[in-house]
Amino acid sequence: MTPDEVVAALGAVQASMSYDDIVVDVPREQWATAVTAARDDLHLTFFDFLTGVDLLDDGFEVVVRLWSLSGRAGLQLRTRCPRADPTVSSLSGIFAGADWHERQAAELFGLGFVGHPRLDPLLLPPGFEGHPLRKEFVLTARVEKVWPGGKEPGESAVEAAGSRRRKHLPLGVPPTGRP
Repeated sequence: MTPDEVVAALGAVQASMSYDDIVVDVPREQWATAVTAARDDLHLTFFDFLTGVDLLDDGFEVVVRLWSLSGRAGLQLRTRCPRADPTVSSLSGIFAGADWHERQAAELFGLGFVGHPRLDPLLLPPGFEGHPLRKEFVLTARVEKVWPGGKEPGESAVEAAGSRRRKHLPLGVPPTGRP
């Protein structure tokens, strides 16, 4: 399978190579159609994974990797959705294995999958607020509770007693004026 064959089969504008995989960007409106064509026309019958990528102001990218067992070739399909409307069509009707991956992406990134049978919480405890894989999500655990050991060279409990080195806060945590 070559990038030109993928472009012809999926009606994509272009395909590129990333390591041994062919990578194709498809419009969000053609997401499910492109995945179906990859399965039926290119014989990419093994669903490997689906995940999200937070691109901050550029929205979210949804990535699916498919594999051909007979041709031993991989394909990554990517689509983007705006931050204001982070939804794409569900692939769970095309690949049964997409069910779990879409539930995980919905819970951890806050993505919506139109047509998914049930986007029930999967990994986080009941009552958890927010989406921890979004870049604006603040990991407060390191601010609230001191880590039991050195985070960086020279920050062990013994060395910290005599050290005047400024402590670093996790990304997104505003300084509070505490040392």
